[in-house]
Amino acid sequence: MRYAVARTVAVLAASVGLVSMAACAPPEKAGAETGSGAATATSAADLGGFDKLVEAARKEGQLNVIALPPDWANYGEIIKTFGEKYGIKVNSAQPDAASQDEINAANQLKGQSVAPDVFDLGDAVARANVPMFAPYKVQTFDEIPAALKATDGAWVNDYGGYMSIGFDAGKVPAPQSLTDLLKPEYKGKVALNGDPTQAGAAFSGVVMAALGNGGSADDIGKGVDFFAQLKKAGNFLPVDPTPATIESGQTPVVIDWDYLNVAQGAKLQGKADWKTVVPQGAVVGSYYVQAINKDAPHPAAARLWQEFLYSDEGQNLWLKGGARPVRAEAMAKAGTIDKTAYETLPATTGEPVFLTEAQTAKAKETLTANWAKAVG
Repeated sequence: MRYAVARTVAVLAASVGLVSMAACAPPEKAGAETGSGAATATSAADLGGFDKLVEAARKEGQLNVIALPPDWANYGEIIKTFGEKYGIKVNSAQPDAASQDEINAANQLKGQSVAPDVFDLGDAVARANVPMFAPYKVQTFDEIPAALKATDGAWVNDYGGYMSIGFDAGKVPAPQSLTDLLKPEYKGKVALNGDPTQAGAAFSGVVMAALGNGGSADDIGKGVDFFAQLKKAGNFLPVDPTPATIESGQTPVVIDWDYLNVAQGAKLQGKADWKTVVPQGAVVGSYYVQAINKDAPHPAAARLWQEFLYSDEGQNLWLKGGARPVRAEAMAKAGTIDKTAYETLPATTGEPVFLTEAQTAKAKETLTANWAKAVG
């Protein structure tokens, strides 16, 4: 499930088998073939302005999204708000799938009405599949930092966060560092959100462990070693955490993105004392990526979805879910950001580390070669 595998990076692909749900779905012509022009639009201006884009999207009437669980970065409210605002039915397929599954689905369902219109991907999966994306610049494109978008708008970072340790303070002591998790108090209690050779959160969890144990973004070997030690100590819990396992107490310690752990804390108020800490000196950050499927069956709705996500409203909805929106700095300066939500994001100490493409590739190689034999 997507919460369990928590989004993929690069070739870190989990297979969930999406095509079974639509093997017999009828084909549907792309927007360019039906005369809307939306399939080739690189901005709302190409369609005569934003109002014309809305008109075209409403005419299509539907939007296909994939791998967006409702409890992930507030996507439940985002989907509901978009659908109600524009009168468009949002078809949400396989919410628990992972990034590579989105790409697989687009390839396998190409030409069908149920193919994904848009993608929400781990960075490396996105970079490996740019030819599949339709360039498009939202109206707020200029407010997105240059390093966080393709110059033509083919892909754009959307929201992000930092790796963290979520824990039930009623069951375990508060960890002061990653190495604390090796102590007997955490025996059989520490879960990693997915398989790091497949899942983005788990991948970044290993990077965090490397930084917290004297390693670096250039060499995550010490992160793999840490999890091997965790397993040897009997502290590693080979269970993919979900909201259900957290609430039941099955996974009392979860290494995951801060916005997911914070969301769990809010959800469990009155039931459990779930807290979130970003380890000092091991701050690993990452943004996810938005892109439009160049073969989207609903190309106007796909573009309107992007406009909504990068609007103040959409960005604040991600922030409400504990994620850090890509336009946060510009919105803070303009006074349009949800200040209360912005100020309640988990505190961090130390300079955040964002892996480069080269570092990600090298880390993948390390995991592919060592993870299974070290942790299994």
